[in-house]
Amino acid sequence: MSNTTGKTGTQRRSLVIPALLCAASLGVLGGLGAFTFGYGEGTAYLKNDPASCANCHVMQSHYDTWTKSSHHDIATCNDCHLPHDFGGKWLTKADNGFFHSLAFTTGEFHEPIQIKERNRRVTQQACLYCHDDFVDHMLPSEPNGEMQYCVHCHGNVGHAGRESGFADRD
Repeated sequence: MSNTTGKTGTQRRSLVIPALLCAASLGVLGGLGAFTFGYGEGTAYLKNDPASCANCHVMQSHYDTWTKSSHHDIATCNDCHLPHDFGGKWLTKADNGFFHSLAFTTGEFHEPIQIKERNRRVTQQACLYCHDDFVDHMLPSEPNGEMQYCVHCHGNVGHAGRESGFADRD
């Protein structure tokens, strides 16, 4: 029988070891990811239940203050902290899920937890999405023009009785 691929048996065997190492690495990473997702009750984050946000102890005060806020009957965490378009919602959820998991696993996060600038912009857009009829006259006249964050004045709307973490910082 002739060798139609032009590779000898030795060349084929030398490709097997890197392929096995790659497969084993992917298996270990996939297994660790599946374990972490299960252990951390990851499916809860795919739902729209605000109680799932309180799974982490650092979020309990945020959940507690949300239950006392003026928006608790009309808005969940996802309504204010995720974009309203399908792709943006799931991209932001994946991005936040990864970085929250990393921070909580390594213990490298500020307590009390603080919102990142990219998530501030998401929350600002959520305010504008729901209240555009009321704020359209306050929007910048040119695209990408500057505007005060809504929570600069309305910091207790989503989390009553606490510092919002949104107010402009020096």
